[in-house]
Amino acid sequence: MAWNDGSSGSSKEERPPLPPLLRWPGGKRLLLGSLRPLVPSQFLRYFEPFVGGGAVFFALRPANALLSDTNSELLDCYEAVRDHPRALLNRLSALDNTEETYYAMRESVPSSALARAVRVIYLTRLSFNGIFRVNREGRFNVPIGRRERDPVSAARQLLSASKALKGISLLCADFEIALSTAARGDFVFLDPPYTVAHANNGFRKYNARIFSWEDQERLANCMKRLDGLGCQLLMTNARHGSIASLYRYFTKVRLSRMSCIAALPEYRRRVQELIITNMI
Repeated sequence: MAWNDGSSGSSKEERPPLPPLLRWPGGKRLLLGSLRPLVPSQFLRYFEPFVGGGAVFFALRPANALLSDTNSELLDCYEAVRDHPRALLNRLSALDNTEETYYAMRESVPSSALARAVRVIYLTRLSFNGIFRVNREGRFNVPIGRRERDPVSAARQLLSASKALKGISLLCADFEIALSTAARGDFVFLDPPYTVAHANNGFRKYNARIFSWEDQERLANCMKRLDGLGCQLLMTNARHGSIASLYRYFTKVRLSRMSCIAALPEYRRRVQELIITNMI
């Protein structure tokens, strides 16, 4: 369902899609084929309050957007990519692809936003599975993956990401703050950390410290408020009865996909998910 008042807005066909700059746990790159057909053809502003790796944003490349997350290191990275891509590339090119440098970078605590961005991009380029993951203390803990760096393609991808982020607003904040200015005709994509009302399927075990059940309830209330304002809403969430009950007023589409995050193939399994929307 498209909403169009004749104002200049964004179209999902305006710019060629890009791959996400970072590989993020729970990222939606593998679900783009299911999500793209549900994106409205016209919208005013794009909001993504759990941006993570930004797979949907980089696939759509809207010209008018607000991207947010509570991870300050991630937002520092996107800000540096947007505003200082050449400085980032210069610093990255000075780093060696060695185990010694990798673990020194992993243990480092940079003080500037630019240095933090260099660290995030360097580590995710060379980490096992290319993933960004932290432990319960918030420290990056992925071992080196012994991957070959391709400086040409890495530079091209970073510069393309910088171009996509030009003019885009970035905010490190809770989702309620990030969505406080959303209004009729805006498109909101939400991909919260998956947490359910009990631990039977493992979601709560891993994500309750990041996003509690109370946060899920707040998010459901926020969705109802945005629906009342006339926003176009698209969400991915856990396929579970407690989640379905929270969003009983919205259309839900069930799907499954393979999870590719686990290091060993035997631990990679099918994940059940819900797509929740007010546009069907």
